[in-house]
Amino acid sequence: MDFFQILSEDKIRKAYQDGEFNALPGFGKPMVQEDLSGIPEELRMAYKIMKNAGYTEEEGQLRQEMMSIESLLHKCDEEEKDSLQRKLNEKLLRFNQLMSKRGVKTNSSVFKNYELRVQRKLNK
Repeated sequence: MDFFQILSEDKIRKAYQDGEFNALPGFGKPMVQEDLSGIPEELRMAYKIMKNAGYTEEEGQLRQEMMSIESLLHKCDEEEKDSLQRKLNEKLLRFNQLMSKRGVKTNSSVFKNYELRVQRKLNK
């Protein structure tokens, strides 16, 4: 063991003996483990990073739904266009609400232009 490890172990042991850990929230209760069994092992770290950054599953699902509705809009006839446009507007409104809760401004023209360029590259 190196010097710093010994020093930190001694400090932890002393704090434990002095009862400094007794008043911690959740003391004596089992830790809540996050169930990541439904996520492939190679994607778990990326999932945790995105979750810690505030990215939600609902946000990702809304993005996918908006992109699929937009692609349907380009291929549909006039009768379906109004219904699909209404659905797209609802999804976009919900998405903007989620983003505004996080403090992200999605209505800026710079963001919209960047988003369009990314979507064009992904759809190629």
